[in-house]
Amino acid sequence: METKTSLLGSSLAVAVPFVQELAKKPLINIPPRYVRPDQDPAPLPSLNSSSSSQIPVIDMQKLLSHDFMDSELQKLHHACKEWGFFQLINHEVSSWLVEKFKSEIEDFFKLPLEEKNKYSQLPGDIEGYGHNFVVSEEQKLDWGDIETLEAYSAELKILSMKILKLMAKGLRIEENEMAVLVEEEWQSMRMNYYPPCPQPELVVGLCPHSDGSGITILLQVSEVEGLQIRKDGMWISVKPLPNAFIINVGDSLEILSNGTYRSVEHRATVNSLKERLSVATFCSPRLDGEIGPAPSLITPETPAMFRRIRVEEFYKGRFSRKLDRKSYLDTIRIQNEGGGIKQ
Repeated sequence: METKTSLLGSSLAVAVPFVQELAKKPLINIPPRYVRPDQDPAPLPSLNSSSSSQIPVIDMQKLLSHDFMDSELQKLHHACKEWGFFQLINHEVSSWLVEKFKSEIEDFFKLPLEEKNKYSQLPGDIEGYGHNFVVSEEQKLDWGDIETLEAYSAELKILSMKILKLMAKGLRIEENEMAVLVEEEWQSMRMNYYPPCPQPELVVGLCPHSDGSGITILLQVSEVEGLQIRKDGMWISVKPLPNAFIINVGDSLEILSNGTYRSVEHRATVNSLKERLSVATFCSPRLDGEIGPAPSLITPETPAMFRRIRVEEFYKGRFSRKLDRKSYLDTIRIQNEGGGIKQ
């Protein structure tokens, strides 16, 4: 049976070795295909841990409280506009479910290769154990494996709908203008495994990119840090809070908000001592819809920054190329009369 994702393209999964198996070998030097001279050295020294250098923290209970909603909504709006990232605490997702899910993810990556191979990507698809966004046999590779599933989604779907509706309030648009992201959203999940690397300064766990989703909800499975976001030209290491989700704006929401909320480049770094695991849940617009700036945000003073595009076309274009910062979103931007791109 054909799945949604089988219509969007595929990675060259068969041609790519599993990094988890590669890391089990007594490596001294990293295979050349994983050496990334095109990237900033990783890991970089993180900035100081003062509150000014850490992503904002949003309290879901305050967002839903009559007494604190307005002030917390302003914080949410500022986080999405200025950072594109925030940590969500008191999110109301069952802690028992989250811990059980973490345990199952760790157990999966401990399975023998022959067992994990049962869940490998099939030709012509992007789901399964392996690599995504591999579009040529010469392409540089990330030091990490993924596993994509449609699971533990019920609670996160409820959460994502609440967040997106609150974002609509922050943007001062009607809820129906957010409908393409809220109603029958396309939800997918990626389990990331980053094994230790003997030369972490030469590789990157996941290269700098923005997400194509409306929002992404990231769960830190292990205690090892590795997520970094680009802010004001510098890489900031994110320190996950206990029992929190890390949430970021995706390209689809940047389009819908006409650039008010901006997707932000982020990457995963690795280290030489410990593995790192995380789970990203992508909450994306339904494939049979269209995505474009919300009509109420278009005025003579703030003209449309992006063209309208069918969601399926948007994702086909995205999955047909390697991850490369925000280069794909730039293809959707409307050029001004002088031939430049509106910013």
